[in-house]
Amino acid sequence: MKILLPDTIDLSALDLGPADTAVVYDPAVAIPSEHRDAEVLVAWRNTADNLADAAQHLGSLKLVQTLAAGPDAVLAAGFSPDAVVTSGRSLHDETVAEHTLALVLALVRRLDLMRDAQRDSVWHEQFLDAQRDPATEQLYTLAGAHVCIWGFGSIARTLAPMLELLGASVTGVASSSGTRHGYEVVDDAGLPAHLAEVDVLISLLPATGQTEKAFDGRLIGALKPGAVFVNVGRGATVDESALVDALTSGRLRAAALDVMQQEPLPADSPLWATPNLLLTPHAAGNRPRGAAPLIARNLDALRTGGPLENVVDRD
Repeated sequence: MKILLPDTIDLSALDLGPADTAVVYDPAVAIPSEHRDAEVLVAWRNTADNLADAAQHLGSLKLVQTLAAGPDAVLAAGFSPDAVVTSGRSLHDETVAEHTLALVLALVRRLDLMRDAQRDSVWHEQFLDAQRDPATEQLYTLAGAHVCIWGFGSIARTLAPMLELLGASVTGVASSSGTRHGYEVVDDAGLPAHLAEVDVLISLLPATGQTEKAFDGRLIGALKPGAVFVNVGRGATVDESALVDALTSGRLRAAALDVMQQEPLPADSPLWATPNLLLTPHAAGNRPRGAAPLIARNLDALRTGGPLENVVDRD
């Protein structure tokens, strides 16, 4: 098989078969014409134009393996149904969980305010007073906090025990209610009522037609007063105008976004100047772990007709 490998990640450890040919390509430009007979495309940090061109011209593809946890960019390119799409689910569990925990702690402990105070050479007595006031001290700790993870998959499975170790009570939101990985989850219909008791809401939602701007003014209003929000899923799932309004008015205590509707975030975006908002540049994952073994297993399954891992439902 001819396999196209992106130059945006080192895949030199990939174990290929004797009949395989690996071609390293630049995911920022069109695939060269001499390699348009490839049967496998591995995608990582590809531009939208590159993926659209590949979908149009790579007519022999059997497998499109994206290393991203969310396959939305690959699905948007319009690859033929003859090509199976598989995701990088599980490759980012530890890194995204770690970054998410850092953002949650930064918001709860209000490190954004400390950063601003340091910039202004201010010893923040008002912060210290609020932190030790019995009426507000609970806002500044995860001990005893209710954390809800929206999109309860493999990343949530990694993140939830970390939060519990710090004393938080963890619940989730999934497509159906019940238990996931030992944690109580509610479905989308039960989410608004559930949010009334939530101190920290973490979104790990993928970008789909059903999740576009899912975190809107209605759900913000349903959150417990003083709650914080963290989005490390996809930017399309947040109504950014509603979020800006809620942070400016104080309805939402604080928020952190690692993903935005438009990336890179334009210099004139109102998000830059929104109070009580912490931004990171889509840095939660950014480095797939275990990519080569996953690709190797799916290549072997492709050769033998076995089951592929992380197949994306395209219906």
